[in-house]
Amino acid sequence: MKRGDPKKPGDPKKPGAERASGAKKPAGAGAEGAAGTPDAPVDFVRKIIIEHNRTGRFGGRVHTRFPPEPNAYLHIGHAKASLLNYALAGEFRGKFNLRFDDTNPETEEQEYVDSIKTDLKWLGIDWEDREFYASDYFGKLYEFAVDLIRKGKAYVDSLSAEEMSRLRGTAVQG
Repeated sequence: MKRGDPKKPGDPKKPGAERASGAKKPAGAGAEGAAGTPDAPVDFVRKIIIEHNRTGRFGGRVHTRFPPEPNAYLHIGHAKASLLNYALAGEFRGKFNLRFDDTNPETEEQEYVDSIKTDLKWLGIDWEDREFYASDYFGKLYEFAVDLIRKGKAYVDSLSAEEMSRLRGTAVQG
């Protein structure tokens, strides 16, 4: 192949172009198998899902989510992440959640929530009735934190920002 020639999908010389052929069809995979066809390359995310399904780690259940922060409009990286997670859920006959990461109420606005939902629908993403907000779980998360502290597996740090910076030190260049 000459320089500048496009590599064909699944080219054995292409790094990461491992094949799904020969692998068992994962439990819960779509009718065509994990990567669409038996000869399609399988990326590391799908390899993990296939292995989890093979071992029964999550009972064959695949459940993904897209957790945008409702403090800005979506950008191309959000589109990619949401489509990847939605596609994986569909490919493995799983479920997809839209879970807003609304952990900083001072920067979040309903305008952004509405815009994100509109954009995701435009991309063809359907989260059905699974729209959640991290703030809905703050009480439960607080209980988990208290439990971890009581068990000695976590602690509350009362250092000031200045003390923390001073004690943190500097990064070591290697």
